[in-house]
Amino acid sequence: MKKHLILLICILTLSCSIEDDTLSFQTEFIPIESVVIPEEFELGTTYEISLNYIKPTNCHNFSDIFYSANNNERTVAIINSVVQNSNCITLETELEATFGFKATEAGSYIFKFWQGKDDSGGDTYLIVEVPVIE
Repeated sequence: MKKHLILLICILTLSCSIEDDTLSFQTEFIPIESVVIPEEFELGTTYEISLNYIKPTNCHNFSDIFYSANNNERTVAIINSVVQNSNCITLETELEATFGFKATEAGSYIFKFWQGKDDSGGDTYLIVEVPVIE
């Protein structure tokens, strides 16, 4: 009986895999397809801005919204976490992400929504200027 137990322990030990099954991720900007944004802002009011984008594969998962402010200009992009070294399935699923924006200054705001790269590798944007009324 002891021999069988020792044999079983040896078989189980040798059959176990010690490979590193840790998943690797990277972040990636995803182009914004369209935007729902008010035609004008009222000073001091917060608005919801909706971003529509395409989820390319099941390995892409929403991570965050990139948002950068420079004077009256706002640059916005969708950030996805992407699983590496995986068998990804193409989805092409349309999704929506939203963020709140509060108009704190008079004048107008210029939004640059990232839409990908052009043929020469330069960034392309959907540019929307929204006036602020008081």
